[in-house]
Amino acid sequence: MDSLIVQIIVTVLVGIAYVVGLAGIVVPVLPGTITMVIAALVWAIVIGGWTGWVTFAIALVLGAIGMTTSYVLTGRRLHAAEVPMWPIYVAIASGIVGIFVIPFLGLPLGFLVGLYLSEAVRQQDWRKGFTSAWVAMKALGLGILIEFSLAMLSTIVFAVAVLVHFVTA
Repeated sequence: MDSLIVQIIVTVLVGIAYVVGLAGIVVPVLPGTITMVIAALVWAIVIGGWTGWVTFAIALVLGAIGMTTSYVLTGRRLHAAEVPMWPIYVAIASGIVGIFVIPFLGLPLGFLVGLYLSEAVRQQDWRKGFTSAWVAMKALGLGILIEFSLAMLSTIVFAVAVLVHFVTA
């Protein structure tokens, strides 16, 4: 098989992996940033040259910053609001169940209901449960927004690198 054809096929597959990675950041059931970084590594190995390796280095740095910032900020906000991690785990499990109960909307609805109910039970007050669940949702949303923004930047870098590689090839 011709080398250019292999490069095109790998580039298309890596592009698909980037889309899956972006979706995985928003929908935590799918792998997110890690998928994008691994895809960039595969592209760098197949493509080679400075374009591939610079793209991988940028994807790795942006991915590390995005994941770290997301986890640290989310964790700090949840800790400051005194929300333990187990309601988040219950919410994730509820979201996964929700996927099978209500297609498309089941994940976010299941997550929200699971988070609210687990916080209401933990707080032993429905109103405090709502307030606590709202704080947790804002913290998780901020983390997702930061990680997604950096992943989009990584995607733009990949798209530019693809153009540079194939125009100069």
